[in-house]
Amino acid sequence: MAYLDFLAAFIAIPALFFAILNLWLRSSGHEFPSSLQAWPALPVVGGHVLLALLYTSPWDNYLVATGVWWYDPDLVLGITFGFVPLEEYLFFVGQTLLLGLALLAAVRLLPRPARPFRSRPRLRLSSACLTFALCLLGFSLLGLGRPRGAYLGLELAWGMIPLTVQLAFGADILWHYRGPVLWTLLPGTLLLSLADAFAINAGTWTIDPQQSTGFLLGGVLPMEEFIFFLVTTSMVVFGVTLMIASRSHQRAGWIPAKMRKLP
Repeated sequence: MAYLDFLAAFIAIPALFFAILNLWLRSSGHEFPSSLQAWPALPVVGGHVLLALLYTSPWDNYLVATGVWWYDPDLVLGITFGFVPLEEYLFFVGQTLLLGLALLAAVRLLPRPARPFRSRPRLRLSSACLTFALCLLGFSLLGLGRPRGAYLGLELAWGMIPLTVQLAFGADILWHYRGPVLWTLLPGTLLLSLADAFAINAGTWTIDPQQSTGFLLGGVLPMEEFIFFLVTTSMVVFGVTLMIASRSHQRAGWIPAKMRKLP
């Protein structure tokens, strides 16, 4: 399966669906709650597209350069930037747009939180400690130098850094809006994982069995690929939610004020 065909079938068409759905919901009077209008949603999604390109491109180029995964040169256009084909960069853009638009639709469709927001410092601390521990696990796997742990170590070391920051700042905010967060995060991860399994089976790209654990979900999908989509989907969903939530902006203003009181 050509990489462009994959993008059209599994990224562009679903993203177009959610774009049309958002337009229809808006015209039908389904607006965001005022607590999720701190910043305009679409520019926030666009900003995450840029962040995805900047943060993911160097890491993904390293994966291809070291043979963690590779693509079939006959199934891409042949235009590369670094070690990665153009289609891969389009994947970063398309995945972020798809998830962002799906989140905005979920915000419009699902009921507002029934209870008022409650700050949960322990939730922020515990969830951030968990992701930070996973980050350390990733670096430990890399430090051991065992090829089988290379891919898992690279994605944990890379992916847990932004998730730790997001959860330390606003895990309680994300929990408050857990309806749209989970309804985007879980189906989004599943859709992208299934699409990835299809692409691997079709030979569009290949994961090096010597640099992965060898544990296959459903006998097809490397565990590391599922983790990759869970992590990247979380980055986008958490990031967009936090940036449009008024509570985040109130908290961001509170942090410098407290820091100025330090000796």
